[in-house]
Amino acid sequence: MKILSAEQVAAASPYRDIVEALRVGFCDPAETPVRHHHDPADNITLLLMPAWTKQWTGIKTVVFKPDNPALGLPTIQATYQLIDNATGTTVALLDGTELTRRRTAAASALAADYLARRDAAVHTIVGAGALAVHFAKAHASVRTIAQTLICNRSRDKAETVVKGLRADGMNAEVCDFETALRAADIVSGITSSTTPLIKGAWLKPGTHIDLAGAFKPTMCEADAEAVSMSSVYVDTHEGALAEAGDLLQARDAGKFDFANIKGDLAALCQNKLKGRQSSSEITLFKSCGTALEDLATAVMVYLRAGQ
Repeated sequence: MKILSAEQVAAASPYRDIVEALRVGFCDPAETPVRHHHDPADNITLLLMPAWTKQWTGIKTVVFKPDNPALGLPTIQATYQLIDNATGTTVALLDGTELTRRRTAAASALAADYLARRDAAVHTIVGAGALAVHFAKAHASVRTIAQTLICNRSRDKAETVVKGLRADGMNAEVCDFETALRAADIVSGITSSTTPLIKGAWLKPGTHIDLAGAFKPTMCEADAEAVSMSSVYVDTHEGALAEAGDLLQARDAGKFDFANIKGDLAALCQNKLKGRQSSSEITLFKSCGTALEDLATAVMVYLRAGQ
């Protein structure tokens, strides 16, 4: 059995390569039950995410601890177990935190490849946590991003992200929420906010909204107006119905009907849907995360670095 560190996972999984692995993964048959969601104690959430194909089985164990940053620890910590179905043997344990960050960003970039305008050049990221750098780089792997704008309640954290992106040669700036959203061609929400930060009134025609942060019905990154004015796509219908707070709250406000979801990532990847219909259309991709993404990425990493 191989044990693959965060550094090994990162080295074996460039963002564009993950995007393509996910594109293939969404076209191949796989079983991906809705993830187990538990709250074993105050201020801690446990997620269990199994998935399997004919050849591979994997399970990710995720712990979400929102007060960890005050301790200098990641909000999300995870481990991934990969099993070879031919023998039932665990062939690898991977750092699930790095795996999660990279595949989450790549899944959003994959959706943007179908839903964002081809000339999208300004990427606004709402949130300055551990995912911010990954989302900036993943989206830049599928679109020619000329400018990345970071907005966050804590300016210090946004400045830290910008400094890191600039060190990697990206044109990044800290910006206030309204200015950044009005300028955006692509908006990525990567927070665990319970109050909307992305306002429909601030979005211009042709914007693509990418919501990846909220994963509980009580969480919400975009207001009901933003949802109601968008063509909505999801990673999976089951996950959206169970966990997509942005959509659930818009529905409860009478602004959205789940029957109006245009489609999911599998349909886009299998060319059953065209995706964006016009340059003025506002599109929205809601990602709750699916175990298929973890499995496809873990297999790619193992085959590259684990044998």
